[in-house]
Amino acid sequence: MAHPLTPFGLQSVSHPGVRRWVEEVAALTQPDRIFWCDGSEAERVALYAAAVAEGTLRPLNQERLPGCYYHRSNPNDVARVEQCTFICTPTEEEAGPTNNWAEPAAMRSKLLALARGSMQGRTLFVVPYLMGPPGSPLMHMGVELTDSIYVVLNMRIMTRMGAGAWAELGESTRFNRGLHCLLDCHPDRRFIAHFPQDDEIISVGSGYGGNVLLGKKCLALRLGSWMGRNEGWMAEHMLILGVESPTGERTFVAAAFPSACGKTNFAMMVPPDRFRDWKIWTVGDDIAWMKPGADGRLYAINPEAGYFGVAPGTNAKTNPNAMATISRDTIFTNVALKPDGTVWWEGHDDPPPAECLDWRGQPWTPASPERAAHANSRFTAPMANNPALAAEVHGAQGVPIDAIIFGGRRASTVPLVFQAFNWSHGVFLGATMGSETTAAAAGAVGQVRRDPMAMLPFCGYNMGRYFRHWLDMRKRMKFPPRVFHVNWFRKGADGRFLWPGFGENMRVLKWITDRCRGRAGGQETALGWVPCFEDFDTAGLDGFTRAQFDELQAMNADEWRREILQQDELFMRLYQFLPKEMIFQRELLVARL
Repeated sequence: MAHPLTPFGLQSVSHPGVRRWVEEVAALTQPDRIFWCDGSEAERVALYAAAVAEGTLRPLNQERLPGCYYHRSNPNDVARVEQCTFICTPTEEEAGPTNNWAEPAAMRSKLLALARGSMQGRTLFVVPYLMGPPGSPLMHMGVELTDSIYVVLNMRIMTRMGAGAWAELGESTRFNRGLHCLLDCHPDRRFIAHFPQDDEIISVGSGYGGNVLLGKKCLALRLGSWMGRNEGWMAEHMLILGVESPTGERTFVAAAFPSACGKTNFAMMVPPDRFRDWKIWTVGDDIAWMKPGADGRLYAINPEAGYFGVAPGTNAKTNPNAMATISRDTIFTNVALKPDGTVWWEGHDDPPPAECLDWRGQPWTPASPERAAHANSRFTAPMANNPALAAEVHGAQGVPIDAIIFGGRRASTVPLVFQAFNWSHGVFLGATMGSETTAAAAGAVGQVRRDPMAMLPFCGYNMGRYFRHWLDMRKRMKFPPRVFHVNWFRKGADGRFLWPGFGENMRVLKWITDRCRGRAGGQETALGWVPCFEDFDTAGLDGFTRAQFDELQAMNADEWRREILQQDELFMRLYQFLPKEMIFQRELLVARL
């Protein structure tokens, strides 16, 4: 019987470097067939049919969720695995003390040994893709070789995948080489290795998106940050959004939040009734590549073409645009499956189903002790589905960034919003930000850890030198963005959130944009510039008082002294490489306190 994915073979791609590499990988992994992806609609239909036939995907209710499919990953493979992620540089100092380091030749030899013969009986897919709009000076082309049809279908959504990538490559020898082998998904044989000098990624033993969609965290951030430092630009774990006022004035903002701290919700925010004449436009929800333009401003592109979002907590209140986006052409991973062929997760608009299959495929009822959907269950959806998608997302130059926002999940200590005094102070705020850990990474949940610029798991080189690169970028910009810090998650003594969040975050965003335009007042404090109650638009926010605002913005000096001591833990790890400006900023904060 013919395989459902035919024809296969080396087809019409003539690039000698690509052909030679594919032949080498095929000789090593010994697949039964090679399938060269072209991104066509006919191919999409064939790929989904093959994925359903082999049991990787299950079609959902096509009347309720047209074009949507369901996937379960191995129960031991549901999140990023930082302990298995390596930066492979000639010296350990280049990787730095916050990364796992491995000697390149030894790690490559180890991984290729694991990959040897691993695709027997399987298909080797050749996936060409672009990160960034065609023609952009920041665009980068990659090729991922994988034996996972799930990876192929997700890469179709998340990147500009297909024949256009070959056209952009032309005769250039510069493209990212990414090899992914599923193996048996055993944790002891799970490695994600990055080789910055060779623009190469090898991932084995995992099927989870964050570990195997090699254009995403691996290329866009770990290798992207390395390339950015060498070439004078920045690859950051940041959303990008546009704010349009009733007069048509547009302000673009980039914001860095750790995973599962509201990036997608903020990027797709729907303003409340008070701001019904304002619009939020989504440029990107996760990654920003930024480079100074000829006019001295910082410009950003979103290198991705889709959203790989956390499902739990997503609903019509928290993110109506996301709910519209995932209503079609979406792959749902590790959520609960209802008898009617639709999906559910904790925090969904629908009430818990009387019965369903949980993320492991086991029967579940509201009385079950376990969650129905995994805490890190995901949706993969094309950005074209987003009702608030910014037209500028396809522009080669990108959008000019007026403000950079840092933020994390903190129950105490950190105010709702404050502004840095200057660029160096802003870098210090990003370098010292902390957040309570979430289910997006394997390990303990709820502990506060330092996550500089939300890049601790994603910086592809020495983080002390990463701080230096941030500081040096100021010399390249005549008009640098203003820098702010936010915290939507502060709680009162009763354990309840002090700020309603979600769409009401528009009020914070308005103060930020007004500060960028020189239209809003602020008060100088030890931490930075903060809004006074009169500067902050609370109209229509029922029952919100000056006392509540003061509690949200309160700065307890003793708490901040403890905070500085906790920050020292990271700074001591980086001390040998820490720019002196960071130490000066720390001492200035101590003096102000």
